[in-house]
Amino acid sequence: MTSLFPDIIFGPVRSRRLGLSLGVNLLPTRSKLCSFDCIYCECGWNAEHPGARRFNDRDDVRTQLEATLRRMVADGTPPDVITFAGNGEPTLHPDFEAVIGDTLALRDALCPGAKVSVLSNATQLHRDDVRRALLRVDNNILKLDSAFDATVRRMNNPQNAAYTVRETVEQMKWFEGRMILQTMFLRGTCGGTPIDNTTEEEVAAWLRLVGEIRPRQVMVYSLDRDTPCPTLEKVPREELQTIAARVEALGIPCSVA
Repeated sequence: MTSLFPDIIFGPVRSRRLGLSLGVNLLPTRSKLCSFDCIYCECGWNAEHPGARRFNDRDDVRTQLEATLRRMVADGTPPDVITFAGNGEPTLHPDFEAVIGDTLALRDALCPGAKVSVLSNATQLHRDDVRRALLRVDNNILKLDSAFDATVRRMNNPQNAAYTVRETVEQMKWFEGRMILQTMFLRGTCGGTPIDNTTEEEVAAWLRLVGEIRPRQVMVYSLDRDTPCPTLEKVPREELQTIAARVEALGIPCSVA
């Protein structure tokens, strides 16, 4: 069953990719706000969670994050990573750059060993403030699930009709490798339409883009939580490892989660 994150600060949870992760949700706590509507989103469909589209206030984020970090440090369990995720796309927040600045200052003061990560669908890379903020964090993790617009529209349902993979790739190249590329691999059907981004055509085209973007790392993964579309299938770890080996043949580290 899909669900929302009901608080500004959530966790910590043990992340498959990041370690002991303390989550930060900049999006509404009672509704979802995202520029994608992914068929595999653990928060469910956008339309399932209507309501007030209010971003969490910068001061509230800072206050609650500071209190949580102080408590975790006092308990001897500081987080490995502070992760911006939550009920949608964090970079939509109008004060995203300032929030990142606040977070880095708190991290440096209270738990300097922790990393700051942002999980983003890369739809806001056209904004100068977002790019500046992402360049400051330790793990700038950007999504690209396919090299083909048609597949992205089936898997991710971009809410902007003008979205294209090519424009996203060009924007990712602005980071000159200072980013992590993250890709969900899955297969199955959704609404009666077949979906599979693990075919040779899909993987070969995606690899060409990986080689063009040249991220410092790639993360590949498959389903691990409930999805709004129940007819999707998890890709076996062995297949993901085969894809990862092809990424590493390009000279780019690749992790499998």
